[in-house]
Amino acid sequence: MSAPLIEVRDVGRVFNVRSGLLGQPKRIVAVDGVSLRLLPGEVLGVVGESGCGKSTLAKIILGLLEPSEGEVLIDGRKLSGIDRRERAQLIQPVFQDPFSSLNPRRRVRDIVALPLVAQGGASTAEVRSRVDGMLERVGLDPAMGERLPAQLSGGQRQRVAIARALVMRPRIVVCDEPTSALDVSVQAQILNLLAELRREFGLSYLFISHNLAVVEHVASEVAVMYLGRIVERNDAESLFRDPRHPYTKALLASVLTPEPGLGIPETGLGETMPDPANVPPGCRFHPRCPQAVERCGREAPETQLGARGLVECHLVAAA
Repeated sequence: MSAPLIEVRDVGRVFNVRSGLLGQPKRIVAVDGVSLRLLPGEVLGVVGESGCGKSTLAKIILGLLEPSEGEVLIDGRKLSGIDRRERAQLIQPVFQDPFSSLNPRRRVRDIVALPLVAQGGASTAEVRSRVDGMLERVGLDPAMGERLPAQLSGGQRQRVAIARALVMRPRIVVCDEPTSALDVSVQAQILNLLAELRREFGLSYLFISHNLAVVEHVASEVAVMYLGRIVERNDAESLFRDPRHPYTKALLASVLTPEPGLGIPETGLGETMPDPANVPPGCRFHPRCPQAVERCGREAPETQLGARGLVECHLVAAA
C-alpha cells in the first residue's frame, strides 16, 4: 500500500466563543479526535450536516487553523514543520463560494497568477504562459484574464478558482463544497472538470460536501461526520450500498429523488439539531437516533475498525 499523502491523527479543535460583552464563554467542540488518511490518487469524501466540523477540519488540514490537539502529516511530514511556500506547492484549496474567494478588484489573470508570484523565481513571460495555459485547461478563453470576477458567471468564477489552485501543480486539492453555490447543470460541468484534472495531473482530492449524490459520484472513500466525530468510514461503494451507522442511514434516506409522488423523505431524525456547544453524554447521536437504547445515553461507543470499515455505534457492535 502507498504511503498516505495526508494523515490526520486524533485531531481536535475547540473554540471558546463569548456571546455579548458580559456573556460567559462557551466551549465549542468543532472537531473531536478525528483520524483520516488520503492515499495518492484517491478522492476522500467527507459528509455531514452543516455545523458538523467539515470546514473546520479542512482549514486545519490546509494549515489555516491550528489544531487544539493531534497532528496533521502531509507526505509523511508534520504540517506544522513545513514552510508555507512548500506547503502551497503540496496542497491547495477550492472553496465553496467563488465570488467571495476571489478578489473582486483584481483581474482574473492576476488572481490565477498570485500563487506563482508569491513563490517568486519565474519571469513575467513564464507566469503569463502558465496562467494562460491553465485558464485554457479549465475551459476559459485566456482573453478572459483581463476581466474582473463580477464580469463572469458563477461557473466561470469557480473555474478561475480551480485554475488558481492548480497553477502551482500541487499534489493535493481540498475541495470545500466546491459546487454548492452553483446551478445543478453547472455543478455537473465542474464535477466532470475536476475528474478530468485529477486523472490528467495525478491529483488527490479531499472533497467536503453535504450533498451525498455528489460525493457518491466523485469519491473513492467516504467519511461521515457528526458533531465533530467520524462516525462511519468506508469505501464509497460499500457505504452507499450497506450503511451501518444509524446516522449514515438517515442521511441516505434524506436524499431527494426525482420519482413523482414520493414527496419529501422522512429521515426519522426529528427536529432537534446537534449543538457543538452542548455535546450530549454517551453517543453524541443518541438524542436523534430512532434506535437508541439506554446504554447509548451514558456510554460513548468505541471505534471499531475492521474489514467493513470504521463505525462508532453500540448497536453495530452488538449485531
